[in-house]
Formats: sequence, C-alpha cells, structure tokens
Amino acid sequence: MRVTTVEAATCVVPLDSGIAFATRAVQERHYTLVRVRSDSGAEGIGFCYGGHRGGRVVTLAVRELLADIVVGEDPRRAEGIWDAMYRDTLLHGRRGSVVRAISAVDMALWDLASREADLPLHSYLGGFRDGTVPAYASGGYYAEGKTPDDLADEMRRYVDMGFPAVKMKVGRLSPQDDAVRVRAAREAVGPRIPLFLDANNAWPDAQTAIQAVRMFEECEPGWIEEPLMPDDIQGHAEIANSISTPVATGEIHATRWEFQQIVEAGAAAVIQADAGVCGGVTEWRKIAALAAAHSLAVAPHWLADLHVHLVAATPNATWVEYFPDFTVLNIGRLFSAGPEARPGGLALPEMPGMGVELDEDAVSRYSRDGWG
Repeated sequence: MRVTTVEAATCVVPLDSGIAFATRAVQERHYTLVRVRSDSGAEGIGFCYGGHRGGRVVTLAVRELLADIVVGEDPRRAEGIWDAMYRDTLLHGRRGSVVRAISAVDMALWDLASREADLPLHSYLGGFRDGTVPAYASGGYYAEGKTPDDLADEMRRYVDMGFPAVKMKVGRLSPQDDAVRVRAAREAVGPRIPLFLDANNAWPDAQTAIQAVRMFEECEPGWIEEPLMPDDIQGHAEIANSISTPVATGEIHATRWEFQQIVEAGAAAVIQADAGVCGGVTEWRKIAALAAAHSLAVAPHWLADLHVHLVAATPNATWVEYFPDFTVLNIGRLFSAGPEARPGGLALPEMPGMGVELDEDAVSRYSRDGWG
C-alpha cells in the first residue's frame, strides 16, 4: 500500500456569536483539513486548528512542504514518515504552523491505516478502555452581559447532561471578580464534581498567578490550566510548587522535547498535549509515555473526535475535553457526525479509523481555497 495523493483545504467557520477568554476574543475559527489516499483505495482524514486568522499558513505547509515527502510512502510506516517530515522542515518548523501541518498529515495516515485494517483507531493502537471514555464538558467562556448566575446555569446544565466534570475560563477579569464566578460555578455543580479552571496564559508572572489562584482555592479547583505564557516553563514550576491546585499545561507545546522540559522542571501535574498541535498521533504517544514514566496524567486539549481514541488506548490518560455544542469549538460543523455523549463521557466509536467523515457540502461552503 502506497500513498498516492495528499490534499489540504482551509475552512473558515464563523462562530454563532463572539466568545472571549483571558487574552483575546474570537469571531471565527480557521481549520486545515487533510485528505490522504492510497493505491488500495483507502482514504484517511486529518485536521487541526490554525487559529482565528491566517489558517491558510498551515494548509500551505501541507501542500508545499509535506505532500511530496508523503506521496509514495507506505502509510503504515508512521515513524519513518514523521521523522522525514520533521527533519525536512527544520528551517520552517519545530513548532507552530508547520508542526500543526505535520500533526494533521500524521493523523490522516493513522486514520487511513486503521481503516485499511478495518479497526477503530483505539483498537488499532492497542486499546485499554472499553465502552465509555471519561470526558468533561468544556465551556464557561466570557460573553457580553453574561453574569455569574448565567455561568452557574451553564455549569449546572452540563452536570445535568451527565458529564462528570466541567471546565470554565478565568483570567479576563480581576481575581476578585473571577473568584465570584468560580464560587458560583462550584455552588452550581456541588462539591464532588471536578471543576477545572482555564486561564489561557492570563497572568504576566508567577507571583501574580499564585495570588490569583489562591483566591480560587476555597472552591477546590481540579486544576489551573495555562496560568502563564507557554514558554515560561520555570514560572509554571514556581506556581506548581506554591499552590495546592494542580497545574495543567501543554496545549500549545509541540514535540517530546518541549514536553521533556515541562516534565523535568516539575511545571505541571497534568500534561495537555493536543495531537493536532504537538506532532500528531505518532508524537502524542511518545509524550504520553514520557508522562507515564514520571507518574503524570495526560488530558488532551480539544479535538474529541480524535482524542477519544487516544485516551481510550492510553492508561495514564484521564479525560477527553468535550464541547457539547458548536458555540465555542465548531470544527464539528465540517463533519457528518461526532462522538456520542453518554452519562460519564463519550462512547467509543466502533467504525474503522477515527470514525470521522467529512460533510462535503459544509467543506465546500466554508472552504477558502478548495482541495489542493
């Protein structure tokens, strides 16, 4: 079996209404889709988030930097192809848009190979969990006119839907005002539901972050996510050593080498590697193994359609992040179906591959550049 074509498209999907978190507001999301075909007739799909503007940069990397490397290769040779893509793009890549492009291509290759084997991806990867994979409902964003009571209603609704944990945003307001929001959310979900807090790089330094998080700790957060800019690994370590709340980070980090720095610095108790960012399925598995070797949990960021499989196949993976609708993460508008939510989390897909099929009408509607 050999790869015959690698195609990529940029889709820009507007949000129903603008949302905001600590450091920026978003009106639309840019995604790169990748489609890989082989001479056996099999097809694999990959995808990644390219930000809220300039997503075509990722698509261009697939087309002009990676496609020629992959065509002609056996798609089951994931390690060799990954190494070739990474080495050949050193001058452009190592993180950011190019590694996101590598991630989407690598994802498509794993999808193709597991479809060819007629196995769901989680089974193709070896399997660990059966039935339902733990998932938390992600939300709690800032919006114009949204009150703490509104936030409480949102969090309560997620629990009523059967999710065993929830996540909300902090960091856009003063710590005092955010403490009111956190308290409202805790009272809404009760004392036993894990309440995760996501700061999205809100605070300028470790001491400011420590002071803020200490104001939330009476509500016993499950973790504080990305309190500082991602490159401030030492600052994350200082925070981790100063508060009782676990620190989670990694959603914008790429490759095993960056995560090794996080682990060795003691900068996080929860590793949030995103397979659409860090280097794909191939690299995500190395990062998860690194975390396991240091007794750390992995809870991947976003992309539940893929991460439900990775969490199912990884013993030290704890949660899938899941958005119950398309108001925040709307890549699902490009798919004909998504993961099935059930009490406790997400049902494991039984179809071959990831179980993701593109809605071609939606892709055509949202695409900026077509398949190329």
